[in-house]
Amino acid sequence: MATTVLGLLRASHPEPAAAVTVVAGLLAVGVGHRPSGVAAVALTVLASQLAVGWSNDHLDADRDAAVGRTDKPVAAGAVSRRAVGLATRAATLATVLLAAATTNRTAAVWATVALVSALAYNRPLKSTPFSVLPYAVSFGALPAFVVLALPGAPAPPAWLVAAAALLGAGAHFANVLPDLADDARTGVRGLPHRLGAAGSRVAAAALLLAATVTLVAGPPGPPSWFGLSAVATAALVPPLTWYAGRNARRSGDRGVAAFRAVLLVALIDVVLLVTGGRML
Repeated sequence: MATTVLGLLRASHPEPAAAVTVVAGLLAVGVGHRPSGVAAVALTVLASQLAVGWSNDHLDADRDAAVGRTDKPVAAGAVSRRAVGLATRAATLATVLLAAATTNRTAAVWATVALVSALAYNRPLKSTPFSVLPYAVSFGALPAFVVLALPGAPAPPAWLVAAAALLGAGAHFANVLPDLADDARTGVRGLPHRLGAAGSRVAAAALLLAATVTLVAGPPGPPSWFGLSAVATAALVPPLTWYAGRNARRSGDRGVAAFRAVLLVALIDVVLLVTGGRML
């Protein structure tokens, strides 16, 4: 039993699940939720993240085994595929019920949209030219859900939703950079794979730069010095990092360097996203 629980925890993609949940909670605090509202947002987002993580490992079990992913619990035999599938269904139902019971109808719809979109990435959109759409939709729906969950369901500002969607789209291109070779071996052909490593690096940088500019220019009032510094970082760090690593021996090394560069920009964007919520 303990082994199964540990395997389920590992299969849930705990690091990104925790990160997205924390960001949602901080954004809820920033937009003015009371403690009960913050808890409702965080629990709903956590349930949705668990559903997405378990769905991913359930659907990718054969592919992970084919490329020797011993870090994947299902492929490594640490937990059964059936158990992960059942956990996916339970977390999906929990997301919908939590959103409906603890927020309002409009917010619950957006929470459901974010979940359905993310699950659609795992199947069937992951290996299609439309693989970026679920990232844009789900990330954009997150701040919409957080704001709409406030009493009175106020409309979220367009700049906040647009910036989150751009951030999600950029994260998609960045996320696949270290795994392009493994994905190619198992037939994954999403939009980043069709663009190739160079195209994905450019797309990730451009989308994250656009997200940064939107987060800095969107809120009322003049941009802060931190915001202007963030735009400069988003514009300069990725190309400088890639130029410095142009002589890397393996394409995988270049992919990791590019991933780290855009990750830095993404982290800055997350800070801007959370602080931007305080300006609503």
